[in-house]
Amino acid sequence: MFGDEAGDIHVSSTKSTTGHKLGAAGAVEFIICTHVVRECTIPPTINYETPDPGLDLNYTPNKSAKRDVRVALSNSFGFGGHNVTLAIRRFEE
Repeated sequence: MFGDEAGDIHVSSTKSTTGHKLGAAGAVEFIICTHVVRECTIPPTINYETPDPGLDLNYTPNKSAKRDVRVALSNSFGFGGHNVTLAIRRFEE
């Protein structure tokens, strides 16, 4: 989907920090994504110690990253097939 730019995109698992919030998980992740776009800081995927050689994305391992973030995607895959993706974009006049 992202082609040659996929390696420049940061992927982060906030669940590694917050745990599973069940019904609130999507809402909490949406709030985190709004802060990512506003503060331009990508949260880390904590406890990421052994990269899988077959997965070549930047998983933001163990340390947050400062980047110019204009768009964030939040994927929520719920029990029973309740799945949603939210796109959050920085407001620019």
